[in-house]
Amino acid sequence: MTDSRRQFLKLAALAALGAGRCVRPGAAAPAPGASSPPARRRWGLVVDVTRCLERPGCTACIDACHTTHNVPDIPDKAREVRWLAKEPWARVFPDADHEFAPPRLRQESVVVLCNHCERPPCVRVCPTQATWKRPSDGIVMMDPHRCIGCRYCLVACPFGARNFHFMDPTPYIKRLHNGFPSATKGVVDKCNFCVERLDRGLLPACVLACQQQGASALTFGDLGDPDSEVSRALRSRFALRRRPELGTGCSVFYAM
Repeated sequence: MTDSRRQFLKLAALAALGAGRCVRPGAAAPAPGASSPPARRRWGLVVDVTRCLERPGCTACIDACHTTHNVPDIPDKAREVRWLAKEPWARVFPDADHEFAPPRLRQESVVVLCNHCERPPCVRVCPTQATWKRPSDGIVMMDPHRCIGCRYCLVACPFGARNFHFMDPTPYIKRLHNGFPSATKGVVDKCNFCVERLDRGLLPACVLACQQQGASALTFGDLGDPDSEVSRALRSRFALRRRPELGTGCSVFYAM
């Protein structure tokens, strides 16, 4: 074997060894002694329907959400903006509305919000990537600066969880909360699972408000952690997700 061939085989072996340790393009190689990246979470919410119905007329979660995020109170129903809302059971779960369903359910409304789907159709149709899914925790985000107001995401969302600002929302904000930017005319927004609070280690505003009312009808946590409160709640109770036949994989569950 010649020296040149021997040198070639040596370099090929080194290249093969290095290929097994390559990093994703655009990602920096880990520094020696660097700590591992934080484990990926999957945030989720469990709505205890029974506990919620024990407080008819309660809107503590909605009020807290809308105050925290400067959601305008627009009287025109055709142009209203809602991050959280209550809708009739028959509209939320049309397949579960039948003559044998508990009468109380059929007469009441339940809390609805963005479901932060595992496979969100809104993300697929956005032409500017104004809406995207955070890889670290599964939250479906919305960037108003990239939004061009095409409203494709509104059409794609099967749950009606998105809002379009037909007008300047500022005159309709009862009390401006400076901790969160207010929206502008011509863009889409929605519930963001209080990401600005989660990143500071705080509970979502709706969950905290529900707890402060003594209802504890909302449970939030990491669905990927089998020991989390939400995981334990889902193992111990029967729960529904909206439109499971669509395969979106909602992260909001309704415990019966």
